[in-house]
Amino acid sequence: MHAVMKRISFCYGHRLMEYDGDCRHPHGHNAVVEIEVSAQELDRRGMVRDFREISELIGGWVDRELDHKMILRRDDPLVDALRGMGEPVFVVDVNPTAECLAELIYLQARASGLPVTRVTVWETPTSSATYAA
Repeated sequence: MHAVMKRISFCYGHRLMEYDGDCRHPHGHNAVVEIEVSAQELDRRGMVRDFREISELIGGWVDRELDHKMILRRDDPLVDALRGMGEPVFVVDVNPTAECLAELIYLQARASGLPVTRVTVWETPTSSATYAA
């Protein structure tokens, strides 16, 4: 099995509903996403996938949908308030944890046709969450 990994960085804000710690307040992160793509055999170019292709497919989606957005749970009262002020919001069905974001990006990579095997979201330099199917 061959695998390649592409890192993509983005900034976002969020808060966690029904959480007792500091993360219940709106705050931001400079995230690093690691996208691992695998294949049993290399293509005619000797690659699993071109890094540029991974960057265009997933990096482009992250830039459009998540970068510099508030990522909030659908029932968060801030959703309507921020949208009413013209602020960019990305809505998810569950708390926008690193675990949620890793699964979200994994599913987007799959939907884009990439043979993704794992996505890791580094919320801070020392804390990450991984989703692998």
